[in-house]
Amino acid sequence: MEVHAPQPGRLAPLDDVPDPVFATGMVGPGVALVPGGDGPVVAASPVAGKLALAKPHAFLVRATGGDVLVHLGIDTIELRGQGFELLARAGDVLAVGDPVVRWDPGAVAKQGLSSLVVVIAMGAAPADLVPVAADGAEVAAGDVIFRWASP
Repeated sequence: MEVHAPQPGRLAPLDDVPDPVFATGMVGPGVALVPGGDGPVVAASPVAGKLALAKPHAFLVRATGGDVLVHLGIDTIELRGQGFELLARAGDVLAVGDPVVRWDPGAVAKQGLSSLVVVIAMGAAPADLVPVAADGAEVAAGDVIFRWASP
């Protein structure tokens, strides 16, 4: 299964994420994106599937090959949805690139929180993921960021 960038940014390893749950791969392997540009952006579905969880700061898409979590910023749950606009609802069937959340990574950073975007293959083994681009590579929304060889 191909997993696409939910928004533009620069790829970074999960080790760079200032949250041990993500940095240690506790919920699964994946990548981080350092958002680029200024102003609001739309985070889109990285895979085709059903939107199983839709929170302002995070969403989970249940695809045929597995569940993919997108977490927008770190500790952004503290914002209680402020600065985030849900564009889809749990239960919606999504295609790759369908808009899910509009948010402003710069505004998050100005509040002292990390604006890193985390894309996780929930419950996968690290060996199941094949990176498509190296850490530090700039990606556009919709670019394939890794392939998941799920069982």
